[in-house]
Amino acid sequence: MPEDTLTESAAMVQDARPALAWRILALVLALGITLGIYVYRDRVAQFASYGYLGLFVVSVVGNATILLPVPSLAATFVAGSILNPWLVALVSAVGMSIGELSGYLAGFGGTAIIESASRDKYRRLEDWMRRHGFLTIFVLGIIPNPLFDLAGVAAGILHFPLWYFLLACFLGKLVKALAFAFAGVLSLTWVEQFLR
Repeated sequence: MPEDTLTESAAMVQDARPALAWRILALVLALGITLGIYVYRDRVAQFASYGYLGLFVVSVVGNATILLPVPSLAATFVAGSILNPWLVALVSAVGMSIGELSGYLAGFGGTAIIESASRDKYRRLEDWMRRHGFLTIFVLGIIPNPLFDLAGVAAGILHFPLWYFLLACFLGKLVKALAFAFAGVLSLTWVEQFLR
């Protein structure tokens, strides 16, 4: 019997190695993206002058950082005043959602690291994620705040299906992007009225 137990344990360790390798790769990738964006944040802002493509790049990059602010909503605001605000919101929301994958990957890849460094806020957020995952991601996607990064990490740790995370994220980010794009349109109108 002890030989069977030993053989089962060895098989479990071998089965866990590829999963651990993927998790470590996901964590390294997420941290690398964050570091790269932080170092080159000034160059990223220049992409906003390239229209919808530039807005998409700024939105992806601006949301790919984990807990480091890179303001992509300013680009959405400005682009909304110049370009079609509906398309601006759509492009921005898609870019922001893709960018938020870095938090999801950090959670998926860094389960042990994140959980050992847990704080009260994270524990409460994880509890909310367990009970109301879609709604939590959606609401935090609407509100400009750094808690969304923790929600992405929690979604990764809890192994939410990727499509589920991206859908909730996209819908929340779309509401926020619409608000900022149309605020850009309204600000332009307000400035024109003010100058008259």
